Amino acid sequence: MNSKVEIRPYGSEDQTQVVALWKVVFPDDPPWNDPVSMIHRKLTVQPELFLVGQVNGRIVATVMAGFDGVRGWIHHLAVHADYRRKGIATMLMRSAEQGLEALGCPKVNLQVRATNIAVISFYRLLGYDIEERASLGKRLRRA
Repeated sequence: MNSKVEIRPYGSEDQTQVVALWKVVFPDDPPWNDPVSMIHRKLTVQPELFLVGQVNGRIVATVMAGFDGVRGWIHHLAVHADYRRKGIATMLMRSAEQGLEALGCPKVNLQVRATNIAVISFYRLLGYDIEERASLGKRLRRA
């Protein structure tokens, strides 16, 4: 990669590029993860923890983080296939972790599909451990 990656908070001008990136990286996301709705919801809570990676004016990566006062969470770490294995995901994760730590967050959680071995391996390289937990969920409203 010849160009420098800029990690910065999401801006409203980024919406079109972020939506396009997520549709490519997460083609099977369920309806409740509609990109525009997710962006709007995230911007109401700790918008400074919604980060993008930009190369030559193009959004090539994202991560959303949040802290509820007990635990931090990471959501939608995404890197365009053309920019993978160049350290961008690691840069985004470190930036998100720094933002969470600045808020007093003592621990970060994230969820990965158990079948996504490559992504689990990536997070393990960053120091994340697999914790034996049951992941429960309940939809509070229709998508």
